[in-house]
Amino acid sequence: MRVAIAGGHGQIARRLAKILSQRGDQAVALIRNPDHAEDIRQVGAEPVAVDLEHATEDEVAQAITGCDAVVFAAGAGPGSGSERKETMDYGGAVKLITAAKQTGISRYVIVSSVGANPEVRGDDTFSVYLRAKGRADEAVQASGLDWTIVRPGGLTNDAGTGRVSLGESVPRGQVTRDDVAAVLAAVLDSPTTIGRTFELMGGDTPVGEAVAAI
Repeated sequence: MRVAIAGGHGQIARRLAKILSQRGDQAVALIRNPDHAEDIRQVGAEPVAVDLEHATEDEVAQAITGCDAVVFAAGAGPGSGSERKETMDYGGAVKLITAAKQTGISRYVIVSSVGANPEVRGDDTFSVYLRAKGRADEAVQASGLDWTIVRPGGLTNDAGTGRVSLGESVPRGQVTRDDVAAVLAAVLDSPTTIGRTFELMGGDTPVGEAVAAI
């Protein structure tokens, strides 16, 4: 499988790329900054420089041509303002949908967030973020693609346990970035997750079993 990962230099994206490359798949990491190319190669992925926020749909389509699936793991980041939540967390996801359709890629997995909701009220940055994520999720659901929406809880850099809690609604908690990446890799292998939205926290069920049960 050849998988394009938007937000390719992000922490979850690099973990996912490493998992994919180690198991024999090909990971194509879409990166904004060409200076990050060597970091991408070190995890076994192919770097492609394309600024998802400012590139045209055709440029993004060109970057993902030849891939079998796309993963949207991009985001404006915690230090960014409300405007970039809209252009990146929502706009970037929509642009990737269009590019996937242009290139005939049907599989689309998006990393969302617990609490994502297009109806969230408030003008603070976090409310804007949850609203943008919710709108992105809606766009993915309406895209006609073979989509899966993964909504992790609070992210940590602790070592992964390989055990998670997955479901349409699970008790709030934290989850390691290692385990999120492992779930994404398993989701890409699991047609039964197509058309499903689920929350992801740390838990007691091995990743493979948890994803198979979705």
